[in-house]
Amino acid sequence: MKVKEWFKKWNFDKLKLNAEFLEIELSFNDTDKKAAWQLYVELLTRITTQPLTEFSGDEKSALTSIYSIFPATRDILKNQGSSCVQFTKIAIVILNQVIRPFSAKWHKKSLEGAFEHQSECSEFRNELLELQNQLINYTGMLSDIAGVENLSNLEEV
Repeated sequence: MKVKEWFKKWNFDKLKLNAEFLEIELSFNDTDKKAAWQLYVELLTRITTQPLTEFSGDEKSALTSIYSIFPATRDILKNQGSSCVQFTKIAIVILNQVIRPFSAKWHKKSLEGAFEHQSECSEFRNELLELQNQLINYTGMLSDIAGVENLSNLEEV
């Protein structure tokens, strides 16, 4: 399967990728699989994929948890080394094109006191839901790479 087809399978057809990258065949080695598993666990156990219901949690903690995916991913990449190239290509795109726009916007707004206003908190939670939907798709990708069952919707009611 080509990368373009695989990204489309997981509903990431709006990402901007180098056309040459889209034409490569997918092949994940054991290091890619290990890295995918490690990030899969990080995403499944954070607000990145778990509900933030109306009367639970707080926005600032949720934002901090979202941001924590950056150092977690960096640690995985550094620890796994240069042999997890395919995983790295996917992780970098998701960090920079999916998570970074959300975290950058809300970090700035947080510093400006946005979470002291109910309307801003509601906007944050609505945008968080959109981000979570994308990241649930990403966890599906990661489970696919790691060769494990996708547990993203395990707790759905």
